[in-house]
Amino acid sequence: MPQEKKPRFTLGSADDLFTTQEMRDDAKLARIHEIPLDEIDEFPNHPYKVKDDEDMMNLVESIRENGVLTPATVRKKEDGRYEMLSGHRRWRACQLLGLETLRCEIVELDRDAATIFMCDSNLQRTVILPSEKAFAYKMRYEAMKRMPGRPTKENSATLLQNSEGRTSRELLAREVGESHEQVRKYIRLTELIPEILELVDEGQIAMRPAVEISYLPKELQEELLENMEIEACTPSHDQAMRMKGLFKQGKLTPEVISAIMQEEKPNQREKVILRDERTIKLLPRDLPVSEREEYILKALEHYGRYLRKQRDLER
Repeated sequence: MPQEKKPRFTLGSADDLFTTQEMRDDAKLARIHEIPLDEIDEFPNHPYKVKDDEDMMNLVESIRENGVLTPATVRKKEDGRYEMLSGHRRWRACQLLGLETLRCEIVELDRDAATIFMCDSNLQRTVILPSEKAFAYKMRYEAMKRMPGRPTKENSATLLQNSEGRTSRELLAREVGESHEQVRKYIRLTELIPEILELVDEGQIAMRPAVEISYLPKELQEELLENMEIEACTPSHDQAMRMKGLFKQGKLTPEVISAIMQEEKPNQREKVILRDERTIKLLPRDLPVSEREEYILKALEHYGRYLRKQRDLER
């Protein structure tokens, strides 16, 4: 006779037997809350820029049509308010739409763990500016050094080792998928004055010369910026290295910076250079530095025609 089949079932765990489905769902899934926008604060020194650009307008339209599909992540602060960890752009889009709440997941993290979470979650963006990476890596690095088992704030990142025989910066490099040296370079960018760092974001100054410039004190960086505007060019890597070397020797002055920046580069065409204050004062105040040469050439052509006309009248 064929063997009778027995019903197959498995005995659930004690949790399955003595909890409701709702309780089990709550334990497995993070509860999503509708949090008032005005109860959420920006993360202190948030390194990622949130711009009202075309991408933001596209996000606004998406949320208008479909709502916030991916909840933001916040942590509850000691004062009862919330701090944004991930979702700054969604938060801004909801503000532009005039919405009152934002769908959020609430996580319990201390300051350093929250910093690491914020930096990591935002590094998933499609486009990240060098300045954003620079400040995110620096914030994450400082937070890692303060965590248990890591070097203290006073300790050197390159000499004192942490739990895995690696420095905090080496661990950071591994976790973000960059080389140790590349992470060091990005963190150095945080020493640039905002105007020069913006030129790095715009691609006008490459990473290598930017890192060398970062070793100059703020006042010399400002002198360099002024010369870049006057000469309508940026320093090469070689020029930046020389300025850094001369600064270490105590020989870098505004005059030396000016002389270096006036050097002709192989790919730099001859251009008009203005040094006389009287000449500069004759130019329109709102004339961009990049348009000065063209303005002067047209003025000279106009003046040349005027002189020729005067000579013809005198004959």
